[in-house]
Amino acid sequence: MKKLFAIIAMVAACSFAATSSVMAQEDEAAAEEVVEAVDSAAVDTAEAVEETVEAAPIVEEESEGVFKTLKTKYIEGGAGFMSLVAIALVLGLAFCIERVVYLTLAQINTRKFTKELADLVAAGKIADAIAKCKGTRGPVAQVSRKAMECLDSNDRNDIATIERTINMEAEVQGSYLEQNCSWITLFIAMAPSLGFLGTVIGMVMAFDDIQRAGDISPTVVAGGMKVALITTIFGIIVALILQVFYNYILAKVEALTGNMEEAAQELLVMCVKSDKCKK
Repeated sequence: MKKLFAIIAMVAACSFAATSSVMAQEDEAAAEEVVEAVDSAAVDTAEAVEETVEAAPIVEEESEGVFKTLKTKYIEGGAGFMSLVAIALVLGLAFCIERVVYLTLAQINTRKFTKELADLVAAGKIADAIAKCKGTRGPVAQVSRKAMECLDSNDRNDIATIERTINMEAEVQGSYLEQNCSWITLFIAMAPSLGFLGTVIGMVMAFDDIQRAGDISPTVVAGGMKVALITTIFGIIVALILQVFYNYILAKVEALTGNMEEAAQELLVMCVKSDKCKK
């Protein structure tokens, strides 16, 4: 009986050892697979980081390359004339920005404004209409204020005087809209002229080099020709930039002028309908 128990115990011990060995082997295999997966992920991540690091300097180098190229060309064009072209660009843009801001602030909803004004005039609230015009920005409100002041007076409330006052104020406001536009056209004309002046001076420099060298080879005239072409290019670019802004400004001026004409017609109609207007 004791031998039987001993045999059973030995068999159980062997089975447990074998099972432990198999489980250990399976654990080792699983651990190896996990290690391989981690190593593979680490390699992929490292490659991705390397690609990102390699790509970033390329973009930075390209941006720095463009800036460096412009700076180099600016210096090669000659500090004197290129500085004049740059000043023309800065001053021209300053006037353009001032006009754009002024005209943008001068825009209002003309139809809504005239409708509200007509309701006040129809109700006989001329003082409220004048206050509304004073509290509203833009040329349309200023023209309307002059018309309402005439309508509220006792000696200028006839339709002929009101119409004449509206036309005179519209001309004044139109001149305000076009203020400083002449300076923009000046810089538009100056920029390419300065570029062409640099071209002529560059050609003179090229001929001076030919005279000193006694040779007409391309290497002798390349410097002067390069200065001539660079100044011309920059002058034309500045003129094109300012011309785009100037055309945009003219479009806004035309829109505001059309709004004033529309408001003038509405003002005459509402004044004729008012009881305070002398027919």
